[in-house]
Parts: sequence; C-alpha cells; structure tokens
Amino acid sequence: MVFWLQKYFYPALRPIKIRWNILVANFFSAFMRLTRLNKPIGIFLLLWPTYWAVWIAANGNPSIKMLVIFTLGVIVMRSAGCVINDFADRKVDGAVKRTAMRPLATGELSSKQALIIFFALLIMAFILVLQLNTNTIKLSVIAVVLASSYPFFKRFTHLPQVILGAAFGWGIPMAFMATNNSISEVAWWLFAANLCWTVAYDTQYAMTDRDDDLKVGIKSTAILFGRYDLLIIALLQITTLLLLARVGLGLGFDLYYYAGLAIAAGFFVYQYQITKNRDRMACFHAFLNNHYAGLMIWAGLLLNYYF
Repeated sequence: MVFWLQKYFYPALRPIKIRWNILVANFFSAFMRLTRLNKPIGIFLLLWPTYWAVWIAANGNPSIKMLVIFTLGVIVMRSAGCVINDFADRKVDGAVKRTAMRPLATGELSSKQALIIFFALLIMAFILVLQLNTNTIKLSVIAVVLASSYPFFKRFTHLPQVILGAAFGWGIPMAFMATNNSISEVAWWLFAANLCWTVAYDTQYAMTDRDDDLKVGIKSTAILFGRYDLLIIALLQITTLLLLARVGLGLGFDLYYYAGLAIAAGFFVYQYQITKNRDRMACFHAFLNNHYAGLMIWAGLLLNYYF
C-alpha cells in the first residue's frame, strides 16, 4: 500500500499541489497590492496624527491598550479605504499610468472578492472598536462613512481630498473620546491641522495623475487649484503649522515640540523646492516626504513629554 502511494498517488498530486501554491501566492500578492500593505506610506500618514492625539489625550501617558487598538485600527481602516477606492475606480484605473496594474484593473481579483475583503476588514475594525467606550463606538460609524464615501466624491466634486482629510483625521476625536470620554477643543485644533495637511499632501499626490485624471473625468484639488496649486499647498502647510503651534501654546509645550514643527517646516520647504517644475515623479516624491514631517512632529511631542 505504501509503495503504491509513493509510486502513483503522491506523484499524481504533485501538479495539483504546485498549481494550488501558485494560486495562493498570486492571491496573496494581489491582496497585498489591493490593500496597499506592500506600500505602508498611507499607514504612516494616517498613524502619525493619530499618535499625536493618543499622546495628547493621555497627557503623554497612553495605555498599551489604546496604542494597540489605534495602531491596528489605522492599519485595518487604511487597508479598507484602499480596497473601496480601487473598487470605485476599477473601470478607470486601467487608463491611468500609475494605477493600470492594480489587481481590479487587471482582473487578478474580481469586484466580488474586493467587496468581501472590504467587509471583512470592516468587521475586524468593528471588533477593535468594541473594546472602547460606547461614545467612541458611535464615532466609529462616522469613520466608516467617511472612508467608504471618499472614492465616490471624485465623480462629482473637485474636493475629494477634503473628505480624505476628514477620514484620515477622524481618529483624532476618537482617541480623545476613547481616553477621556469627551472631545476637548484641542482635539478639534488637531483635527483642523491634519485636515489642512492631508489636503496639501494629497494634492501633491493628485498632481502625479492630473493629466490622466483630466482624460478619464476624475476630479481633484490638483485640477481645481490649477496653476495656483503650489501656492495653495504652501498656504495649507503654513496653516497646518500655525494650528499645531496653537495646540502647543494652549497646552504649554516646550521647545522640543516647536523644534519638531520647525523640522517639519523644513520638509515642507524642501517639497516646494522639488515640485517647482511640477514634474510627475517630483510631486510623488514630495508626497512621500510628508511621512517624515509627521514623524518629526510626533517626535517633538515625545521629547516634550519625556524630557
């Protein structure tokens, strides 16, 4: 019996096993690209403002529970946002150079599979938020609405970046509510700062696709701002820093915090310098550079609280 299995049965299964492994590997690759887990820049841009709020809400002493829940929540909701974005754009991504190889555009994954993944991620996010107080759970409904609706705003308004900013910043009032069961004025100053910052860097991102978006009818602030794009981005970045400085003054922060803001300002100046000619790749590089600006602001916060 063993001889027969080794000689005939196991060899017959080998091609099936190989095909199965290939299918699993292909699905995993498509899943990673659909959720952008292979490109963590979006996670960082969402994580740093959430950390600002988590630390300030807890007066510099956040619990491990809060850190774990909000960190995982950022990862899960960012992934869900990417999935629903690709679902909304599945018929136009193939006509845009940067997005032509996305899994839904190429047919590697079906629309049904994408929706299953999206709702599975929402369930994971809901399980996380259930660990928090009732008021925070109520706020999470708004987070889902914002994340789910953002991609569809590109069809009828030039301000989808504002909706994205609200979605990316909603973790701020949630962090305050989860920590203190209330939302202070400081939370809304932080939210406003992050909203301005998000519109600025997502406009840089949209500038990389502006020519293609005009052809396929996708709207964005990059198209709305036109030749004033760099000026408006700079004004939004300045407003971001002023609002964050207002937070620091209100809470009596020390020079470490303002040093973080100064370094972030230096990154903003660098972004302006490299995008002067509006080169597609330069605009994309400027977008990526915002990760360091957000990180430096958080680093300034940490130094303020611990030194």
